[in-house]
Amino acid sequence: MIIDTHCHLDDERYIEDLPKVIERAKENGVERFIIPGADPKTLNRAVKLSQEHNEVYFAVGVHPYDAKNYNRDFLKEFVTHPKCVAIGECGLDYFRLPKSKEEIEVEKKLQKEVFVDQILLAKEFKLPLIVHIRESSADSLELLEEYAGEQGGVLHCYNADESLLKLAKRNFYYGIGGVLTFKNARKLVNVYPKIPKERLIIETDAPYLTPHPHRGKRNEPSYCKLVVAKMSEISNKKESELELSTTQNAQQLFSKMK
Repeated sequence: MIIDTHCHLDDERYIEDLPKVIERAKENGVERFIIPGADPKTLNRAVKLSQEHNEVYFAVGVHPYDAKNYNRDFLKEFVTHPKCVAIGECGLDYFRLPKSKEEIEVEKKLQKEVFVDQILLAKEFKLPLIVHIRESSADSLELLEEYAGEQGGVLHCYNADESLLKLAKRNFYYGIGGVLTFKNARKLVNVYPKIPKERLIIETDAPYLTPHPHRGKRNEPSYCKLVVAKMSEISNKKESELELSTTQNAQQLFSKMK
């Protein structure tokens, strides 16, 4: 069995054919799905999907791009739901910062405050974090080391920054997805063998980051098999061995998942 630990099945691009998407995933051995919280506007749909499909779980959180819409009280309404398995995706993203120095400082400050509050929310409810880090490794590492303690979580779409590998000792896992199959993913390919095998989990980030050879098309959980194949190629481990170990890792991290 494979668990897709990060797929946005609440995205509007799945409204027309979600049952078929789930069916294709199952045909390819993907039997559990986690919808990360990113946009508060779609959270109700994620909860609804988790109630309609036994194999679907969700997380609550606010993506750094939506930090201005953060509402802790709103998120807390969903945290105790039996199918809520994590807090996130939350984190820092400095890829699209404003142009002026003053605006940059304001944006970074807001993102950090919202990230820290979600870390504290995870600790309060003893749930793992789903962490988004883009061009912000140093600040993200600093905040996680200062506030997360041993709560742990996953570095979603791990960005191959080796400085973040030290978080493995703090119960953090590393989400590996379609980026590993990209031709320009040399850095991730080189760092991948350094990740402890007991800290690897699989994700797609569907509908984004579609793996080769389907780049340019909508991503979906069935493509986890392509990620496993690339992991197998790099590590010289059998695909079945990787499927088993990453599933056990995911179940260890997301302990509320059946």
